[in-house]
Amino acid sequence: MTDYRRLRVALLGAGAVGSQVADLLLRHGDELADRAGAALDLVGIAVRDPDAPRDAELPRELLTTDAEELIVGADIVIELMGGIEPARSQILLALGSGADVVTANKALLATHGPEIFDAADQVGASVYYEAAAAGAIPIIRPLRDSLAGDRVQRIMGIVNGTTNYILDRMDREGSDFADVLADAQALGYAEADPTADIEGFDAAQKAAILASLAFHTAVPLGAVHREGITNVDAQMMDAARRAGYVIKLLAVCERLQVEVSDEAPTGEAISVRVYPALISREHPLASVHGANNAVFVQAEAAGNLMFYGAGAGGVQTASAVLGDVVSAARRHIAGGVGVGESTRANLPVLPVGRVTTRYQITLEVADEPGVLATVAGILAEGRVSIATALQTVITQANGESGTARIVIGTHRALEQDLSETVDRLAASGVVDRIVSVLRVEGD
Repeated sequence: MTDYRRLRVALLGAGAVGSQVADLLLRHGDELADRAGAALDLVGIAVRDPDAPRDAELPRELLTTDAEELIVGADIVIELMGGIEPARSQILLALGSGADVVTANKALLATHGPEIFDAADQVGASVYYEAAAAGAIPIIRPLRDSLAGDRVQRIMGIVNGTTNYILDRMDREGSDFADVLADAQALGYAEADPTADIEGFDAAQKAAILASLAFHTAVPLGAVHREGITNVDAQMMDAARRAGYVIKLLAVCERLQVEVSDEAPTGEAISVRVYPALISREHPLASVHGANNAVFVQAEAAGNLMFYGAGAGGVQTASAVLGDVVSAARRHIAGGVGVGESTRANLPVLPVGRVTTRYQITLEVADEPGVLATVAGILAEGRVSIATALQTVITQANGESGTARIVIGTHRALEQDLSETVDRLAASGVVDRIVSVLRVEGD
C-alpha cells in the first residue's frame, strides 16, 4: 500500500449497520485508502456491551464502552447508535474536537439538525449523512450538490421499506394488513413494535431531511403532516386496483406558489407530508416492490429523476456510510473548511390544510333515488368538484339490493375544503359509511 497519511476513525455503535461498517473497513482498508488518499485506521468501536453477539466478527481489542475517550483525538467519527441521546451529545463532542462526523441517524437530524450543522459550521467541520434518508440510495449528494444550481419543484418518495413491503403484498396477493405485518416481523423487516414504520414516523423524519435539502430551508419535524397505513385494508386495495391505482405510503415535499404576505414575502412556500396515497400504475413509483425504496425528483431544469434501491439492510446501508467516510477523508487531505448546509431560503412550511390535492372517496349509501344527487350537492357546497363517480349496487344474500357503493374522484381542491366536505358527508344522514378517503398523487 502507498505510504498514505493516516486518519483515525472512531465508530460509535456496532449493531446491524455498525458491525458491517467495521468489517468492511477492516477487510477493504487498502482499497478504501486508495480511493480516499488516506489510510483509514479504525481505532475503536464504542458499544454498550462488548460481549453482545454481532452480525460480523470484530476484534475484541477494538471494543470499548468509553465513547468519549474514543472520540477525542479522532479525525472522523461514525455515529451509528441511533436515537437522540447520547448520540447528540457525542456528535457535538466530536465536532467540537475538530472531527468530521458521518451518521445515519435520521431521528436526530430531523429533530436537532440545525443545532448539529451550526456546530459544524462554527469549527469548519462537515457532517455527512447519505445513509439517513433512504439507506443505500444515493439521494443526499444529488440534492445537496448535483441539483444545487437547479430549482427542485417536487419530491415524492417511498422511503420506508417496511410499509412498502406490506402494501405491495396486500396489493399483489390480496392479503390482510395484520397477516402481512406478522410476516414482515418474522422476516426482520418490521420491529416487534412496528409503530415507527406503520404510523409514518420514520418516513416523516426522512421527509424533513429531504425537504430541508431540496428547498434550502430548515424543516422542523413538527411541520411534517403524518399519517400511517393502519387503516388500509383489502377492500381499499381492491378498489384502487380496479381504478388503475396502487396505494403507497408517500413522502411528498413540494414547492408551492402562494400569495405574497409577511409569512411568504417571496410568494413561495413548501409543503411536507407523509400519507398513504393512490398513484397511477403507470407512474415509476408504482413499480417499486418489496422492501425497496425510491425517490422521484422533479426539478425545473433537470426534469424528472428517479433514484431506486435498497432502503435498509446492514450491508446496503454500510455502503452509503463508507461512501461518506471516503468523502470525509478526501476533505481532510484537501484541507479547508467543511461544506455547510444551505438553509438560507427560509421558506414557510404550510399546514396540510392549505395544500391542493385530489381525493378518491368511497361511500356506502342506501340504494335509493336521490342519494347520489344529495352527495353531489354536499360536495358542491364544499367547493369540491366531481371528476368521476362510479356507483355499484351491493347485493344481499337474499338477492335483494339495499346498499350501494359510490367511488368518487375529485378534481384538485383545497385540502381543508376536502376534509370538511368529508366530515359533512359523514354527518349527512344519507351516507351509511365512509369506506375510505385517499389522496391521489403523481399527476
